[in-house]
Amino acid sequence: MGSITTLSEVILTSDKPEYSISDDIVISASFQIKGDLRDSLNEKNWTEAYNKFDNLFKLKYGIKLVSGGFRKKELKNIDTYRKASFFWTRNPKLVNPMKEKRVWVQVAKNFEPFIKLTEEEIKSELLDFNEKISIKASELGSGKHKISAEVWTSWQKHLWTDSGDGKATSKEIEIIVN
Repeated sequence: MGSITTLSEVILTSDKPEYSISDDIVISASFQIKGDLRDSLNEKNWTEAYNKFDNLFKLKYGIKLVSGGFRKKELKNIDTYRKASFFWTRNPKLVNPMKEKRVWVQVAKNFEPFIKLTEEEIKSELLDFNEKISIKASELGSGKHKISAEVWTSWQKHLWTDSGDGKATSKEIEIIVN
């Protein structure tokens, strides 16, 4: 637990640059958790954690979309979490051809379970974010709008990682509502 956990740059993208007042605007916020937490999420550590009954990891995160320069107006606030469950199985469908694997990770995103076969895929499923956020163009009103996002993450201490958190802000993107 020598290095630090950080959030990568938050990238905002909209599905198109201009909208009519009746449209739904879809903005994607992408970022990753990097550093110690990501490095510590590995098969050796999750197997040890499972063997010591530390078999559930919950990662809370939030994304707040804001518009405006000096006086920011909150457009949408997402406050949710992801979970990783470490479990033991002999399920023949979960055979890793490289070695005898017993403890697996199921990642739940928005209550939907995912089971991946490699450490990298598991890290990506749990620690990479690409959230689509929908807002009504009518809430913004006509004109040019600068939109940015503030994101945060937090997690508790486990056998394989210390508790921690992270915060980051995106650069602004411009959206035009006609």
